[in-house]
Amino acid sequence: MLWPLLQGRQLFEHFTHDASLIPMETLPIWQRQFRRLGEKMGNSDWYKTGLGQDEIANIRKRIEMEGALSTHAFETKTKSREMWARPPHKKALDQMWYAGELATCYRESFIKYYNLGERVFPAHLRQGPNDRDQIDMLCDQALDKITFGTNGEVQRYWEAMSARTAKGWQERRNPVPVSVQTADGGRYDAWGAPDIEQRLSDAPNPTIRLRILNPFDPAIRDRTRLQKLFGFEYRNEMFVPQAKRRWGYYVYPLLEGDRFVGRCEIKADRAAGWLRVTGFWPEPKVKWSASRLEKSEAELARFARLAGIRDVGWIVPRPV
Repeated sequence: MLWPLLQGRQLFEHFTHDASLIPMETLPIWQRQFRRLGEKMGNSDWYKTGLGQDEIANIRKRIEMEGALSTHAFETKTKSREMWARPPHKKALDQMWYAGELATCYRESFIKYYNLGERVFPAHLRQGPNDRDQIDMLCDQALDKITFGTNGEVQRYWEAMSARTAKGWQERRNPVPVSVQTADGGRYDAWGAPDIEQRLSDAPNPTIRLRILNPFDPAIRDRTRLQKLFGFEYRNEMFVPQAKRRWGYYVYPLLEGDRFVGRCEIKADRAAGWLRVTGFWPEPKVKWSASRLEKSEAELARFARLAGIRDVGWIVPRPV
């Protein structure tokens, strides 16, 4: 569903807190992020390509002459066996991609095809307002999306500026001051969206349903905020060596109403048509009654249907 929107230019691909697909109308206020990340990656030791300027220019020239190309169109080799090692041409492509000089034109089997930014980004959206206005508009959008937050939480939403820069936004915009109660009963000062009172008034009661959340769900992406508001500690351990993991490789938080009640690891084989719970960790002091277990089974069935799977089971013992 997403890739046609990318190819049709309704979305563009770039980096916020992680690799992201962003509405194209955001492009005018993304110019500072192109500059910021382009400079950052250009100065990064990890991204040093080892290529001469002529070689880098030739990579760009090939895309200009041949059209969109993937990394497989180039032949330089990496000298490292590290998991995230990149060949020199890939580093050069990514440097230009971060700077907005190149852009993701489309993907095939998840492989990124690079084209010139001027061919991908609509001309009328490539010029943005001045830098301060871009900062203010990005922070306004972040606060609108999270409803309330500290300067740090607003800054971390896009990761498009420093915390000090975000403080300048707060001083210029003077958002609504709010006091937020934490999971342990404490409080901290934050800022609310202009219509915060109306949002609180209109907010529905939490559902009684139990939900399996993706590790990249917006509700849990800011781990510090998550722990403050819900008392739930979470980290993505895909890139943690197995011996150092507390939980597992790809672990899903379990949200029931407005409370996190546990986490589980799920593996599936779509070709064979099965899905299995391979790890389960209840939250402390959460009792897994028959009702809660029934909710979890119903959510697993919904989750399996999303993947086109019917055979659902547990390898580890069901919670009791």
